[in-house]
Amino acid sequence: MIKLSNDLFKFDKTFVTDYLIGTDEAGRGPAAGGVFAAAVHFKNLNFENELALLNDSKQLTPKKTEELYDIILKETDNSIVCVEVEDIEKYNILNCSLKAMKLACTNILPKDIKDSLTIVDGNKLIKEYEFSQQFIVKGDSKSASIAAASILAKVARDRYMQKLDEEFPQYNWRKNNGYLTKEHIEAIKKYGITKYHRKSFLKNILNPTKQLKLI
Repeated sequence: MIKLSNDLFKFDKTFVTDYLIGTDEAGRGPAAGGVFAAAVHFKNLNFENELALLNDSKQLTPKKTEELYDIILKETDNSIVCVEVEDIEKYNILNCSLKAMKLACTNILPKDIKDSLTIVDGNKLIKEYEFSQQFIVKGDSKSASIAAASILAKVARDRYMQKLDEEFPQYNWRKNNGYLTKEHIEAIKKYGITKYHRKSFLKNILNPTKQLKLI
């Protein structure tokens, strides 16, 4: 069931702060491509008719998500950050997800702000983040700011994977977004891996003694 955005905005209004940021990530689970995070600050937390279906991006149709993406970009202070596969392999996906959120939030924090609060989707706080923060479990279904961030991160990553698909169409990333679907797994076994694959995510689907070819 889609929750109307006035409920989500009401949740955000419960936080007493001069500058509220919501942040979320997209792309922790796929075996290919970078991880994205977005940060959003609504300049006005009053109910907006244009955002009547604002919700967690996973609950919306692709068409509605795309429409909301453009509105959110226009109506908010926001930042979208990607941390690429090289860092994911070096520092692990959790650390890179938190790094992406940290960068996105820092990008929109006014330099002269004295009182801010960042609400983070999930059950982890951003590491080495010097500003006030609080995690919100299932925040993308509770908070307008987090829901908006989830939409920005998801749409940006989907578009990114579509571009990668143009380079390596055999994996059908345009459709699976890098997740290990049956089709994606079969393509890896047939063609090998690319520079965009997360090798550490592939250990359980390939013979560990088999040398993967890089294309």
